[in-house]
Amino acid sequence: MKPFWCAICLMAGSLFFSTSARAADIPTMAPGALLQQMSQASQSLNYEFAFVSVNKQGVDSLRFRHAVFEKHRLAQLLQMDGPRREIVQRDNEISFFEPGLEPFTLAGDHIVDSLPSIVYADFERLAQFYDFIPVGRTRVSDRLCEVVRVVARDGTRFGYVLWIDTATKLPLRADLLDRDGEALEQFRVISFIVDPQVQSLMQGLEKVNLPPLLAMPASEKADFDWSAGWLPAGVSEVSRSRRTLPGINVPIETRLYTDGLFSFSVNIAQAEQGEAERFIRTGRRTIHTEVRSNKDITVVGELPPATAKRIADGVIFKAQP
Repeated sequence: MKPFWCAICLMAGSLFFSTSARAADIPTMAPGALLQQMSQASQSLNYEFAFVSVNKQGVDSLRFRHAVFEKHRLAQLLQMDGPRREIVQRDNEISFFEPGLEPFTLAGDHIVDSLPSIVYADFERLAQFYDFIPVGRTRVSDRLCEVVRVVARDGTRFGYVLWIDTATKLPLRADLLDRDGEALEQFRVISFIVDPQVQSLMQGLEKVNLPPLLAMPASEKADFDWSAGWLPAGVSEVSRSRRTLPGINVPIETRLYTDGLFSFSVNIAQAEQGEAERFIRTGRRTIHTEVRSNKDITVVGELPPATAKRIADGVIFKAQP
């Protein structure tokens, strides 16, 4: 019996050594360069993911296909359980098909629903305000992965932990974390293939008739008598508008901001009587409202509640000293 156990121990040790040796043979890449390669691979390879999307509302099972032809970039996101929900991308047009709703198309360069937006980020820009921290290597979906944390230097935003396949550089897992390290959302690949065969599965989308582009409500561009007095580092304004929403007779002035990873808006309207400070948080999204100078100030977006409140507190009206 003793020689048998010795043989087993030697075999196990040799397997461990060979696995460790294979992992050690793969050179470690700078985290910034690795993230750039992840983004490039996600937009250039022909592949298919079966994955789960986990958040506070539950777990969804989905399939994502991506293919690049000479003239077109095609993608398809399909919900695998329950009513058929599908999103199709052809170049810069993204079409939505939902049960009980008229299909519609929006302009965009990638599908964001249930997929981690960080995959498509501009990491050269983010490097000015975020730290990319290498964590080590581990396995996801039976693949060896490099693990990288993405953390805002000023601590005012959420962070990510990414598991990136060492061979294909595709993201196999992404956890969105709050400032306390609690997971808000998780993208986790169960199985995947990288194969030109995915092109033939997607080829029919090249010529299919997609719904027309959805007409967005007209907005009035104007100068506002208010501004954001404080914003997190790296955040900039990307658009502004004044519009009256359907069912609401009060005009709303909106500034949209982003740091290239997370987005939010600051909205100003005439305050109604009886309103008080309040906030709602659902996963990554926070809605914070307060009343000041007879104005309703609402911050909506992908922010921790404390950051949303600080932005709302910092809004400056020109009438203020």
